[in-house]
Amino acid sequence: MKSEEAERIILGIDPGTTVTGYGLIKVTGRNPSLITLGIIDLRKKEDHFKKIRTIFEQTLELIDHYHPDEFAIEAPFFGKNVQSMLKLGRAQGAAIAAALYRDLPVFEYAPRMIKVSITGRGQASKEQVAAMLKTILSFRSEKMVLDATDALGAALCHFYQSCKPAAAKEYRNWSDFIRKNSDRLKG
Repeated sequence: MKSEEAERIILGIDPGTTVTGYGLIKVTGRNPSLITLGIIDLRKKEDHFKKIRTIFEQTLELIDHYHPDEFAIEAPFFGKNVQSMLKLGRAQGAAIAAALYRDLPVFEYAPRMIKVSITGRGQASKEQVAAMLKTILSFRSEKMVLDATDALGAALCHFYQSCKPAAAKEYRNWSDFIRKNSDRLKG
């Protein structure tokens, strides 16, 4: 990852076999801003494998056009339909493969983690996430596609997670502190 003051671009993806969402943010220091968001529309494609190829190719095009530094993707949630899960996993794999093909570091976030990061509530609706993203990133959109805002949420969630300070070491007592920090002691 780049230093805190450096500019970086994060590409977020919400994989799907009907619609795959994408969102890009630019981070300058600790300030995120929207670059773009949209969808890869797969509804007119009949063949599942052509959909997978399209996800891979379109993700590569986004990477080549915007040159992101990091790639964040929403993990599939677990459902009861095994066939749907398999297809969703393939869509996710195609997008991840495109990121890896361009040597981008990949970060995966559960839908609940994204919702908590954006709204503070793990049970928030897609509409609530979209509304909060509009407020946080100061943009307007009359026609909001929730797959695109879900992807944007993955990118912003990654920004928030990557800005967290490292967890403090746990110490049981002074002896434990001294043992774990012997390099900080002066003789």
